[in-house]
Amino acid sequence: MIPVTRPWLPDKDKYMEYIGRCYENHQLTNNGPLAQELKARLEEYLGVENLLLVANGTLALQIAYKTLGVSGKAITTPFTFVATSSSLRWEGIEPVYADIDEGTLNLSPHKAREAIDPDVTAIVPVHVYGNPCDVEAFDRIAKEHDLKIIYDAAHAFGVRLNGESILKWGDAATLSLHATKVFHTVEGGAIIFKKKEDYDRACRLINFGYEDGEVVDEGINAKMSEFHAAMGLCMLDEIDNIHKNREEVYYRYHESLKDHFEMPVWNEGATRNYAYFPVLFPSEQALLRAQQRLNEAGVYPRRYFYPSLDEVRHCRSDRYNSISRDRTRRVLCLPMYAKLPFSTQEQVISSLISLEYL
Repeated sequence: MIPVTRPWLPDKDKYMEYIGRCYENHQLTNNGPLAQELKARLEEYLGVENLLLVANGTLALQIAYKTLGVSGKAITTPFTFVATSSSLRWEGIEPVYADIDEGTLNLSPHKAREAIDPDVTAIVPVHVYGNPCDVEAFDRIAKEHDLKIIYDAAHAFGVRLNGESILKWGDAATLSLHATKVFHTVEGGAIIFKKKEDYDRACRLINFGYEDGEVVDEGINAKMSEFHAAMGLCMLDEIDNIHKNREEVYYRYHESLKDHFEMPVWNEGATRNYAYFPVLFPSEQALLRAQQRLNEAGVYPRRYFYPSLDEVRHCRSDRYNSISRDRTRRVLCLPMYAKLPFSTQEQVISSLISLEYL
């Protein structure tokens, strides 16, 4: 079976060397030396400051909202993984869906502006597939309406825009470090804050609200363990090789399929991390035929994302987001991972371009 993704497992002996340090120092969590080392190395690699490691990407979003005082409503995209919305609801914040840009598939700044009302305190755009949003437009909107901006950058590890990390934009940007991502810690997440004082407060929040042995804030437990940090350190040792492998897979798809399929429009000036390979079919019926053909061959792409969140029962919205609903019916993410066999990729490509509707 060929899944849509497969986690990268770094060298086992190297991983055990990092784990050996946990046994030597007898510290397994609570901001231990491996977590501190991973934080420092990630800040250097990504070119950011105020990076906070947490237990997973959903908690990263929730901690960011809590730290920044988001309440009432937050404008976000219906074209995303459900955690973007569910994290808001868990914090008592109502997601307000605005439609997406028809080319980039990211939240439209124009549509987001139209959705602002007095109860809105934040905008939560998503860098979909690692493709940066129109961050300058959202920055202007936030300043005009005194709103917080929290970027869900779950897909955007290592992406740069005009030479700078995309994670520097907004009041906060969050990463998922889940096993399916380009860079992972098995389970994990991170938040990058613009302001040091926000980072300091979030440090308290993820440790039950403690500071210097006293409870001074309303906290929770969202810390990353040393064993997860060990995986992150090992992954970071191999990140250049991972990136090179994914790049080769990505461009093999791109060169073979670019004349047959519509693809998202990439933000000019942005790099790629080769996290996903989405293609857009002319119709949902065409997509379903292709999916069936691939499944019969033991290949399992994913409808990522489907359905549009404004159509999900517990997320329903009064707003009709026509572009999001259309794209969710036509987009399919092909198998995309560093060690995808060449023969398998060729099978996927030939199956797609041989279908009758192409």
